[in-house]
Amino acid sequence: MTRTVLSALLSHWRRQPFQLLTLILGLSLATALWSGVQAINAEARKSYSEAADVLGGGGLSEILSETGSIPVSTYATIRRAGWRVAPVIDGWIPAEGGRVRVLGFDPLSMPSDSGTSAAIQGVGISSFFGTPGSILAAPATADRLERAVENPVVPSEAVAPGMALMDISTAARLLGREGFDRLLVAKDQSPFRTPLEELFPNLRIEPAATAEDLGRLTDSFHLNLTAFGLLSFAVGLFIVNGAVGLAFEQRRPVFRTLRALGVPSRTLVLLLVVELLIFALIAGAIGILLGYVLAALLLPGVAATLRGIYGATVEGTLTLSPLWWLSGLAIAVLGTAAASATGLARVARMTPLAPARPRAWAMATGRAMKQQLALAAFCLAGALSAMTFGSGLTAGFALLGGLLLAAALALPSVLAALLAAVARTAKGPLQTWFWADTRQQLPGLSLALMALLLALAANIGVGTMVESFRKTFTGWLDQRLVSDLYVTLEDETRGDELLSFLDSRAQGVLPIWHIDGEVLGGPVEIYGVVNHPIYIENWPLLDAAPDAWNAIHAGQGALVNEQLARRHDLAPGDPLILPQGLTTTIAGVYSDYGNPIGQVVIALPLLTTTYSEIDRSDFGILTGGGTDDLRAELVSDFGLPEENMIDQSALKAFSLSIFERTFAVTGVLNVLTLGVAGLAILTSLLTLASMRLPQLAPVWALGITRAQLGRIELIRALILAMLTFLLAIPVGLGLAWVLLAVINLEAFGWRLPMFLFPGDWLRLGVLSLAAAGLASLWPAWKLARRPPADLIRVFAQER
Repeated sequence: MTRTVLSALLSHWRRQPFQLLTLILGLSLATALWSGVQAINAEARKSYSEAADVLGGGGLSEILSETGSIPVSTYATIRRAGWRVAPVIDGWIPAEGGRVRVLGFDPLSMPSDSGTSAAIQGVGISSFFGTPGSILAAPATADRLERAVENPVVPSEAVAPGMALMDISTAARLLGREGFDRLLVAKDQSPFRTPLEELFPNLRIEPAATAEDLGRLTDSFHLNLTAFGLLSFAVGLFIVNGAVGLAFEQRRPVFRTLRALGVPSRTLVLLLVVELLIFALIAGAIGILLGYVLAALLLPGVAATLRGIYGATVEGTLTLSPLWWLSGLAIAVLGTAAASATGLARVARMTPLAPARPRAWAMATGRAMKQQLALAAFCLAGALSAMTFGSGLTAGFALLGGLLLAAALALPSVLAALLAAVARTAKGPLQTWFWADTRQQLPGLSLALMALLLALAANIGVGTMVESFRKTFTGWLDQRLVSDLYVTLEDETRGDELLSFLDSRAQGVLPIWHIDGEVLGGPVEIYGVVNHPIYIENWPLLDAAPDAWNAIHAGQGALVNEQLARRHDLAPGDPLILPQGLTTTIAGVYSDYGNPIGQVVIALPLLTTTYSEIDRSDFGILTGGGTDDLRAELVSDFGLPEENMIDQSALKAFSLSIFERTFAVTGVLNVLTLGVAGLAILTSLLTLASMRLPQLAPVWALGITRAQLGRIELIRALILAMLTFLLAIPVGLGLAWVLLAVINLEAFGWRLPMFLFPGDWLRLGVLSLAAAGLASLWPAWKLARRPPADLIRVFAQER
């Protein structure tokens, strides 16, 4: 009997192939978007873990210097005092496709339980020594390095992406270093060693970096992606809910017949669960494959985002684990269970002699709508509480989630109130029926309209954030890129020669010299500036002491970027201790969009006299006009390679291209979410189409043609979509404010002004109307072509 009953249930899908297609498609898209996002996040966190394991020595503590690098003599003294330590040189070198992190180590003294030792297992240690020494890198990173360095590069899967391991002498030659950046401390130490504070008071021991350190920095980005994935998954489940609800409604006569023939309710529900489980596994497998393709396409953009904004290195290649496949199938099964729970509960409660007349199962009562509105108020109160009493990214996303949930839950009640207000202006019976019938359809369309609201709000909110960032970033580039030409010397010792060469050929030369160091426990870049009026005219300051620039040029002050100031609550007038004991006063705070680390600006003479290991290769040149002639002279007369020069417009275009790649992921997810919302509307309308004959047949019998009824259905869908879009605008702007004023500040360390873009809203409104129109076109066409016999048959049945 079980096989017969299951065959009878499955026969419905053979007669309704489109319903089966929407069910599989909705669940596949939902699973694909969710699993693809999770695959991207997992790949990024795997890279963090590998990098932290190598950089942190596999959980080993580190000895750091408060004054910069650790001299070789200091290292020797520490070793003779009984400490088991290993020197490390850490830096960056330019390579094709972005910088590569260099990690130089001593293979002989490196502790065997360090991450670096584990990474070089199976590679002959002797290959690291010699001139030039070998470099160990991940395969994708090795391809980039082969064209950037002369050393032999050995690909290895054991090395974290974006990193290069080499002997410490090789790293010192590549980076031009003399001392060590840190010393790794082995776990087993001699009990008779001399205390470090007695040897060198300026040295300190700190715990190693972990994957969680970088994970906390990038939490906002991963939470953002996860939120998009969850939103897309929820919208996809609306499609599944519509398809399952329609199938259950159309099979009510079959259910009644099977119950009358003696099939127990428990057996019927169990077989329906088996049926849905089969579909969930099929759709889940398809969704996982689509998710893999989506993740592979988006991962390079994600890698560019993490590298550009956070300074985190993730290669654009995807490796997947069996756990990812299993989690994808699990989320597909759980999503199907959530979408079909209501229908299964109704089947379980159905009596054997239940009437078989069609009705809208998802029809909500006035009491249920009030309960939903109360739940919306509760979510809004929770969001406001998170904003008032909470702090950090968790509170920011709680605020964001509460606002979106409150808006979605309140949407049916708000639409019902608007339709009731419009209905009071109706003239004639047809208009009165139209508005009343539209209100009656709201419960059946509420899930699809809520999905559309969330998709539109996400588009408006993220679009406003991105466009505000774009406008601010473009204006900031115009102010900061003041030089007409930027050049990079291959030999830093030719700096004075370049200045002499440009003395009569340029209006001014601005050295862009800097040194990497550590301030207030974190990495910073310390730049030097010359005394030139162009800085006062063009450098935007968010906060400044009186006569800030004069104090800087006199060597009595420093500028800090917004990230460093917000991270440590710094303001003009506060003291600031720089590496090697240099103490100065903060004269101002400047905006520095897109930089993941702190930055300090002091007078160039102070920089050169205090620090010896300065990168002196970059210069900005003020030409006062075109740059073509000067570029030609630099190539022909000075011998500077053409590729070492870039003009202002090209640099600005390059920066903007990085910006576009950075936010490409959110744009793609916005489009996908809106597309899934349109599909949800289609399935909801198809679900209601066959259920609404009892409401439409009397109107047809009174003289309204089937073609007119089809047009009315199309107009109704467009009106509901337009009202939803109008309500999505304030929700989207609230989302944008949270992203810019709360989450962006917590995640990146800088605050962005919020701009409004009505033109984008208009285009999005047209797009949403087009999506709703296309979704309702088929149900309207089916209604217009409905045989009159179907409408007449309504009056022959008990209603």
